[in-house]
Amino acid sequence: MSKLTAIRPAQVTRIVLTLAVALVLSGCTRGMSDLRDWVDQEKHKKGAPVPALPVIKTFETFQYADQDKRDPFSPSTAELQQGNGNAGPRPDENRTKEPLEMFALDSLKMVGTVGTGAGMEVLVKDPGGVIHRVHRNEYMGQNYGRVTAIGEDHIDLVELVSNGNGGWMERPASIALGEK
Repeated sequence: MSKLTAIRPAQVTRIVLTLAVALVLSGCTRGMSDLRDWVDQEKHKKGAPVPALPVIKTFETFQYADQDKRDPFSPSTAELQQGNGNAGPRPDENRTKEPLEMFALDSLKMVGTVGTGAGMEVLVKDPGGVIHRVHRNEYMGQNYGRVTAIGEDHIDLVELVSNGNGGWMERPASIALGEK
């Protein structure tokens, strides 16, 4: 009886864990024959038949033959002139890019203004958390956005975006003062 009382709780825990591990591992020696049998049965089953492909309808091509009117599916002469690059706005490629031009416009947040009247500056926070002072006629955003007006609660910009024909067109944008 003195030997049984000499067993410590840590030793009892170790013995119980050893027996549990041995019991779990003995369940793994059963093998995988039932799994292999099931896989073989599934492989030998016939699959459902594949439905036939639908017949593709052919459509008649339409040739626009009215010479008096412009074809609605071809670009107009104004669009062609913009595509040539002779008319319309163009980005200034010689200008050095400003720090806020590397961020998308929707990732920039207006956080406040400094000053009043014509000397008003706007405070803009970039995605990295850095706050920049922006003045009128400075650029921000990835679409050549030029600041046209600064209000106490918003910034107005004009962006230059591609018109799809090789030319550029102006698009208005704005950033409102963010909620605090």
